[in-house]
Amino acid sequence: MEGECGCAGSGAALLTRCPPPLAVQLYRRLPPQESTDLRLQPQSSEEAKAFVNAFLKLSMPKKKDNAIQDMLTRKAVVLEHYAKKKTKQKRKKTKGFTAKQRREMCLFEIEPKQQRYAIFLPLHQLWKQYIRDLCHGLRPESQPYIVQGKLLKADLHGAIITVTKSKCPSYVGITGIVLQEFKRVFKIITKEDKLKVVPKFNNVFSFEIDGFISYIYGNKFQLRASERSAKKFKVRGSIDL
Repeated sequence: MEGECGCAGSGAALLTRCPPPLAVQLYRRLPPQESTDLRLQPQSSEEAKAFVNAFLKLSMPKKKDNAIQDMLTRKAVVLEHYAKKKTKQKRKKTKGFTAKQRREMCLFEIEPKQQRYAIFLPLHQLWKQYIRDLCHGLRPESQPYIVQGKLLKADLHGAIITVTKSKCPSYVGITGIVLQEFKRVFKIITKEDKLKVVPKFNNVFSFEIDGFISYIYGNKFQLRASERSAKKFKVRGSIDL
């Protein structure tokens, strides 16, 4: 038999009812009891239609009116959510002291009462353990060029270094613990508790640890410790002062 929607039934009697269009469901008036329970003011179908159109236009600003009406008649409406883009606030870089200000504040000056060799011997022991860890243990079978490459990039604060060659004879033989390393000079405390400022230029330094002796050519070593850790040193056959 024919159903209300025109569908044919076979065998037992079958009655089907097509669902009402989406627009009818959207704009139909709520039953009085539901309006009372929800505390809603009843609206006419025209008012409801105007509200839905305005709401959809506000919720989907990228859609045209024709597209919205087409969606209402054909399928369910999925409201899109447009998140506001958050503007990233630029971090203000903290300004550090200038070189002149650091000199005036004596930030790198070591007080005379602290200029004692014995005070910095524990620092030297820490440096030796740091080098052993860096080189994974200094053993007789270790490759010298690998060890040398790591030592060139290592931090030398706490190392005992000696000036082995120099164009200025008065620097030759100076030995002590490196307290500070700058781009162009070493500050060294000697066993006589004297603070020496030795330039890197025109000087050759050496230091020894667990039988390994490493040489530093100051002319090619005029870098800060932080810069040296990222520099690639080239192997040269001979280097002049």
